[in-house]
Amino acid sequence: MVTYDSIKNDPAIREYIKSADESLLALGYTEHSFAHVGMVTSRVEYILSSLDFNKKDIELAKIAAYMHDIGNLVNRISHSQSGALMAFKILDSKGMPPADIAAVVNAIGNHDEGTGVPLNPISAALIISDKSDVRRSRVRNCETCDPDIHDRVNYSVTASDLTVNKDNKTITLALSIDTKHSSIVEYFEIFLERMLLCKKAAEALGLSFKLVINGQDFI
Repeated sequence: MVTYDSIKNDPAIREYIKSADESLLALGYTEHSFAHVGMVTSRVEYILSSLDFNKKDIELAKIAAYMHDIGNLVNRISHSQSGALMAFKILDSKGMPPADIAAVVNAIGNHDEGTGVPLNPISAALIISDKSDVRRSRVRNCETCDPDIHDRVNYSVTASDLTVNKDNKTITLALSIDTKHSSIVEYFEIFLERMLLCKKAAEALGLSFKLVINGQDFI
């Protein structure tokens, strides 16, 4: 049986994640290694558990979250589709049932804001969990804070909390941004498309998406 733990402890998959992150480091991107996939995995579990999804769906979502960025090993462009194809081959070789592979591959293939669509709860949870992971520790060059806008914005985020309120049917991303390093306008310059995709993903889960920055509602 293919489980999240078996995927997490697979040496080959860990190498793909590590090597994919090294490729992104060479390109100047923020951290996409084990800290990122760990955060995304925790958040998909939190979202679906809060909404009372069954254990199987949560397990498949965690597998998708852990593997979602391995396509960066191939190329940053269309990495969600590359990652989906890699995941298909890996999971098929492990004997995972086709229906389960389909759920994981669909989520991975739809997590990028350029082409992604939240087609089901697993893909929706992955989108929100991935796009909400903005934080200072993702910046590679924290001491000098590279002038790249992505570094500035991530470095400026001192706190990031994702909260599901099942009764009010809302999911809220609350950020604290230190405007000495980046303005709120710059946050929207690079994250607006991602936040709008999160809004669609929340709707796919029967929720409303709220974005709160420094105590002020924006979405």
